[in-house]
Amino acid sequence: MNKKLSLFFFLICYSLFSLKANQIRVFPKNGINPIHAALLIAKDYDTLLVQTGTYAEGNILLEKPITLIGINYPCIDGKFKGEVFTVSANYVTIIGFRIINSGYSDLNDFAAIQLMNSDFGKFINNKLEGNYFGIFLHNSHYNRIEKNTIIGPARVQNKVGNGIHLWNSSHNLILNNHIKKHRDGLYFEFSRQVLIANNTSEENLRYGLHFMFSDSDVYYMNSFINNGAGVAVMYSHHVTMAKNKFIHNWGSSAYGLLLKDIRDSKVLNNEFTKNTVAIYMDGCSRSELIKNNFNNNGYALRMQSNCDDNLIRLNNFRANTFDYATNGFMVLNSFNYNYWDKYTGYDLEKDGIGDQGYRPMNLLTKIIEEYPTTIVLLQSFLSDLLNLLEKVLPSLTPENLIDNNPMMNPIS
Repeated sequence: MNKKLSLFFFLICYSLFSLKANQIRVFPKNGINPIHAALLIAKDYDTLLVQTGTYAEGNILLEKPITLIGINYPCIDGKFKGEVFTVSANYVTIIGFRIINSGYSDLNDFAAIQLMNSDFGKFINNKLEGNYFGIFLHNSHYNRIEKNTIIGPARVQNKVGNGIHLWNSSHNLILNNHIKKHRDGLYFEFSRQVLIANNTSEENLRYGLHFMFSDSDVYYMNSFINNGAGVAVMYSHHVTMAKNKFIHNWGSSAYGLLLKDIRDSKVLNNEFTKNTVAIYMDGCSRSELIKNNFNNNGYALRMQSNCDDNLIRLNNFRANTFDYATNGFMVLNSFNYNYWDKYTGYDLEKDGIGDQGYRPMNLLTKIIEEYPTTIVLLQSFLSDLLNLLEKVLPSLTPENLIDNNPMMNPIS
């Protein structure tokens, strides 16, 4: 039986189960631990309609396929004593709850919702506040995490977990969530083919997004705003990052986007505004940076000399202190058809492309890369002299670092 036919029969069976499912109403005054009591009598694929109120029942174990729907956001209070929901079954749905005060431990990753070997679940429109971890997926696949608000506790970084954390969990959808004040807003490790779209991750203590060893993921139309160190994407390949916003990730060790040992990936149509370093690349190969906007950053693009075969094309570089910097004379990457607001060439052919090439790294930038304290020379008379010296002796900067076709106008 082929896979499509198997899936068809599975959907038919699942629909039949759903037709037989019962609804159980749960009220906060239905005796001791009313949610636990309802789960004991519930059958597979039943629905618990949990009415508004406060429920402090300790860890709620969901060990069968079941749906929990909150009416007017009932509050599930963990009382700082461990996990709030632990999900170990497939086809579990949790919708419309306010989940607060999970426990904290140096040894255990307590979460508001923890999935353990749990597939095909839905976790939608919940409000998670003051929990150690928000939603933690452990070896769990094909889940949908959508429209949740996840706000961390007021603690120092080493006592705060991540907002949404995936470990060895692939083919998940992370959509339209708002995450703030956690250690990392989103964290992924060994999690392949995940779609992360339309999320806002802001004011997190470390990274807005942090992932490692997670191949073939797509990050689309997310906003990463005012995080401690920006976004870090490491040790992965075939990653697509498109139409995201990296805004005001500012600090001595902050980046809009850090790419470490990334290959065969795409960075497309993103906005980088007011970051210390918009993109920092280290050990990256065969990747494409196309149609991105770099506006008002300290460094727009800071690329180590161990990066090779990367294509930088059709980007806008505007009002950045430094458009480009590298730490060596060997440049193995291609720059073409970018707009540089510092370009002062001419276009006699009127084709929109400058008649002279543009070198995005000046001598002062080279000196600052080697001797960081010389940044005090920025905007000084000496910096003007260095720029003049560079025009006389262009060999002082990497010879093959040039955009041969600079655009005369910004690229829309």
